[in-house]
Amino acid sequence: MGQQQLLLIVLGVIIVGIAIILGIILFRQNSIDQKRDMLINEGINVCNNAIAYFRKPSTYGGGENSFTGWVIPSEMLTSANGSYLATVAPEKVEITGTGNEIVAGTDLVEVKFTVTKDSILTQIIH
Repeated sequence: MGQQQLLLIVLGVIIVGIAIILGIILFRQNSIDQKRDMLINEGINVCNNAIAYFRKPSTYGGGENSFTGWVIPSEMLTSANGSYLATVAPEKVEITGTGNEIVAGTDLVEVKFTVTKDSILTQIIH
């Protein structure tokens, strides 16, 4: 084989190697984004449960315009995508969803929801 052919083979191997590494990086990032989206969707359901409790009269097991007494239902505490933890105050609830996908190092996918009587604020932590 001539030198030019060897150079083309080496160049081809380098290009294929770079393409494989780039594919792995893109796949990992897509996996993290999907996990974060699923965590947000489930978190919105938990938030809607809190708002329903806030609006429901106390005679029907609600908070009657207060979040006091609301807890995350046991079936919503953990899922295949992560777990949720709530901090309840009379006027708002802060829910933190922690996924099981590692973003970087030891940081997991994490999303924070702030629920008030008429809004849900979503903040992506990791």
